[in-house]
Parts: sequence; C-alpha cells; structure tokens
Amino acid sequence: MIMVKNGSTQAVTSGKTVKKVLITQPKPDGDKSPYFDLAKKYNLTLDFHPFIVVDGIQAKEFRKQKIDIASFSAVIFTSRNAIDHFFRICDEMKVSVSQETKYFCITEAVALYLQKFILYRKRKVFYSADGTNKCLFDVINKHKDNEKFLYPCSESFDSEITNWLKMHNCEYATPVLYKIISNDITEVIARNYDLICFFTPGGVKSLMENFPKFKQNGTTIGAFGANTFKAAEEAGLVLQIKAPQPQAPSMVSALEIYLSSLKKK
Repeated sequence: MIMVKNGSTQAVTSGKTVKKVLITQPKPDGDKSPYFDLAKKYNLTLDFHPFIVVDGIQAKEFRKQKIDIASFSAVIFTSRNAIDHFFRICDEMKVSVSQETKYFCITEAVALYLQKFILYRKRKVFYSADGTNKCLFDVINKHKDNEKFLYPCSESFDSEITNWLKMHNCEYATPVLYKIISNDITEVIARNYDLICFFTPGGVKSLMENFPKFKQNGTTIGAFGANTFKAAEEAGLVLQIKAPQPQAPSMVSALEIYLSSLKKK
C-alpha cells in the first residue's frame, strides 16, 4: 500500500493481500480484456492510468533529421509506440515501406502488433524470445549482413542497442519520432495501491519525477520488458513480477501466477 506524506511517497506493507492494482497503461477498449477476467477471478479493484503521454514529432520536424526511411532495409522496434509513430510518419510523408523490409522486435507482443500495419510474414519479422536485448542481438546477428537498420525511438533511446550496432559495424540511424512526457500522477498514487505494473522505462521515470523520494517498502511492483526491468532496478525498485518469461509471456499471465501463489499461502 502507498501513502503520500509531505510531498513524498512511501509504501506500507499490509501483509501479502493484493486488492488494489494499478496498470500504468490506458484502459483497454471495450468490455473484454484478460485484465477484466483477472480482476473478477481474484476480486480486485483494477485501475488503468498511463504514467506517460506520447507526443509524436511532426513530419516537418522529422525532415530536419535528414533520414531517408526508404533507403533502409531493416527496422528495430522496442515498443508499440515506436511502431505507431514509424508508420504515422511514413504515411504523413507518403513513404512507401518495401514489402521486403525486415523487422526486429524486442518481444513477441511488439512483433504481433505489426499486424496492424503490415502483412505479417514470419520470414520478415523476428523477435527476442525472452524480451532481452541480448536475445534480440542474437537474432539480429543472424540476419545483419547487407542490412541498413533504422531504430525509431524517442529522445531517450536505448544506447545498448546503438552501441551493439556500432560495435558490429552495422549501418544504422536513430530517427526520433516521438517525445515521452511524464503525466501528473499525484492523485493516482494517493489512492494507495497494493500492486503497480510498469510497461516502459518512461513510466518508471514518471513515477520518480513525480515522487523523487518514493520508497517502495511493501508495494508489489511488476514490470514488462528487459528495459523496464533495468529502469525500475536503477530507480531502486525491487521487482516481484517480471514478464515476459517462459512461463509468463504476458503481464496478465505473470499477474495470474503471482496472485495464485498468494492464494496458496
């Protein structure tokens, strides 16, 4: 549970009971979602509130970067936001993306999101099996010959990826397509959640910007994706729930395993 006092935030242990859960993403559209099923099964109060706002860069601003998208043969995606804004910019600039373009994604969930924009072909779409950069690099390494890589990102991109590309003499560019802005989450955090789930490094950054003195104590923290794990741990948070994992490919399945284990105790 979390309490706010004198502008700082502290988490207070209340046993191992989880009743109030915060998902730091927008609420799913419609009334069908595995999150809703989970809430019903475990009698949870489940709230959705994005910790970040994603602000797309306009085509006029992108042109100043002088990057010719059509000249690249492969694209690296580490989030759905990157996919959304990559294809938005292509549409705004009337850039036709070749059907032969290869896509390298940080997780299977990100890879599957490509279906919203392209005809999904397994021989052209690759992803990290465990959601780590290391596994992603292994996949890229098998297909990197004669490829020119685009790594669409925000202003705070993952330097581990660019360092790997540089080290392996890959030709690449990092077009900045969107900005990540922290939401005001003061009122949300004051609602005293037992469990908070993060999905991006930006979400973790937003928490720490809103509450620089945040202390976790008994609050359960979940995170999705290796880069989010890293951001959370660097912020001093202890993660009890991690996804994707072999036994938990999604955050919902990771929550299910965690909540089920509490029930058995």
